[in-house]
Formats: sequence, structure tokens, C-alpha cells
Amino acid sequence: MHIEVSTDNSIDGSEALITLIKGLVHQDLKYLEDHITRIEVHLSDASTGKSGPKRMHCMLEARLSGDRPTVVKDAAETIEQATKGAASKMKHALETTLGKLSDHH
Repeated sequence: MHIEVSTDNSIDGSEALITLIKGLVHQDLKYLEDHITRIEVHLSDASTGKSGPKRMHCMLEARLSGDRPTVVKDAAETIEQATKGAASKMKHALETTLGKLSDHH
């Protein structure tokens, strides 16, 4: 399972942050890695220069073998919280998709 992480200009995409984000996503989705070919993580700060709740956004796009990409989003106060929320949503979305695929076989 290949995980790509990208950030907008307002977030420092340091190696430590990239490693942390990859670890959080892998932790939630590792048991599905036989089905996932690639995951793209897009991090952004929705209110650059402003403060407020739920300003950090995480979008995950997972590509399953032989299926169209699945996309989920989450927003939270921190990058870590937004990533965990998005990974949880992705887990449920992929479980649903994979369940439907196995029902057709």
C-alpha cells in the first residue's frame, strides 16, 4: 500500500509530519492493504492566518484494485485529528465498498 502525502502552502510538510501522517493512515487501513493500491493524503489549513475550530482539513483518496477511487474528508482543530477522522471514514467507506464487491462474486 503506497501512501502519498501532500500539503498546501500554509502547512510545513516536514519529514516528521509526513512520517506521522503515513503512520496514522497505515494504522487504520493496514488490514485492507491487500485491496488498496495507493492512498493520497491532502492536508490543508482552511483558515490561513485565522484561528477557529475545525480549520485543518484532511482529504484521503484511496484506490482499490480494479475500482474507482474513494474520497473522504474530515476537518478538525489539528492535522492529526483531521487525519484520524478521515482515516476512520475511509475505513468504513472501503469496508462498505469491499462488502458490496464480495456480494457480487
